Amino acid sequence: MPVLLTLIVGAAAGAIAVHFMKLNVSFWVAGAIGVLGAIFGGIILRALAVLLLGASAVGSLFVGGLIGAVVLIWIYRTYFVNR
Repeated sequence: MPVLLTLIVGAAAGAIAVHFMKLNVSFWVAGAIGVLGAIFGGIILRALAVLLLGASAVGSLFVGGLIGAVVLIWIYRTYFVNR
């Protein structure tokens, strides 16, 4: 169940991040960016939520996924596009 939740939330976060960053990619690439962002950003945000609040939530997965996807898009544009 957590894997399915990560895929669904990550795809949604990726679609929002791609739209926010105005990146012209397919739905599958947006989903992959979001899932990677959800994995990395969600882990970091959940760890911070557990340390600071003593609890974790599904919302941290979405917010972490969105932030992680935006960071991945920024890294892609900064280091890989104009080379």
